[in-house]
Amino acid sequence: MHFTLRPWAFDDLESLVRHADNPKISRFMSDKFIHPYTADQGRRFISFATQNPPYRILAIDIGGEAMGAIGIHPQEDIQRKNAELGYWLAEPFWGKGIMTAAIRQMVEYGFAHWDIERIFARPFGTNTGSQRALQKAGFVLEARLEKTLYKDGEYLDEWIYAVRRSAFAQSNPPTQPL
Repeated sequence: MHFTLRPWAFDDLESLVRHADNPKISRFMSDKFIHPYTADQGRRFISFATQNPPYRILAIDIGGEAMGAIGIHPQEDIQRKNAELGYWLAEPFWGKGIMTAAIRQMVEYGFAHWDIERIFARPFGTNTGSQRALQKAGFVLEARLEKTLYKDGEYLDEWIYAVRRSAFAQSNPPTQPL
């Protein structure tokens, strides 16, 4: 299925709220991504996502509509050669290979725009869909941390996946630049 990664715009607010307001999405996100997801939350998110190019958070556009988000968050201080990857996708598009392809594009974008050597993601141990997307995109499981997350009154495992610049370059031919 065809998609593009592009900067967010305030015209995306309706689509953002419609697709983000899903408890099946928020259950795998930090507590900052709350359910119900409101228009006020969406406006704050779009304001944040559209600051200071190169943009760190992009919309996953399918058919001219924002259907999810993917972001890369460079770290600071002694972690400055690392960046964290985060993402979500509207439920109707799960299991179609979109997220794996979006992850690959965002990793390429991250290595092209920031002086980083490693990109990591931290899915919940119960989020097997996210784990599979990362593995298919070339990420390697580095650690399983038992019961380190606390969400909705429950302790959850955190899995840490990562890809290094050299390994990504060897296994992924360049795509169209973002």
